[in-house]
Amino acid sequence: MYNQKAIDRLKIIYKKINFIENIVKSDGSIVKSLEDEQNSRASILMHLTSIAEQFDKLLHNGELEVLSNFDKQDIRGSYELRNFIAHDYEGIDLCIVEAVIKERLPIIKKSIEKILKNSSKN
Repeated sequence: MYNQKAIDRLKIIYKKINFIENIVKSDGSIVKSLEDEQNSRASILMHLTSIAEQFDKLLHNGELEVLSNFDKQDIRGSYELRNFIAHDYEGIDLCIVEAVIKERLPIIKKSIEKILKNSSKN
């Protein structure tokens, strides 16, 4: 159904989401994680950047079939967030990052779980 390269990229995104969830769990909340400038916030922002880059690679490699499983808003939003992180690190609106972690990452994670489950059956 999907090529192995696309599946591998989805596994990277899934792993990065798990890393973010583990950071938040360890710190006790999203807010506490984002308040920790030195460690947790920096890690979360790098994982979000990595997620965006994997979506971008899927897009530029023509993996439209796998991308059709995701809300276009999530793909576009992840890349826009990546650009903010890269170009205005200190000016990032942490409320947006909090909303992404709380609202969008669980949806992306569920979509990936569904794709991986279906691809393992084939």
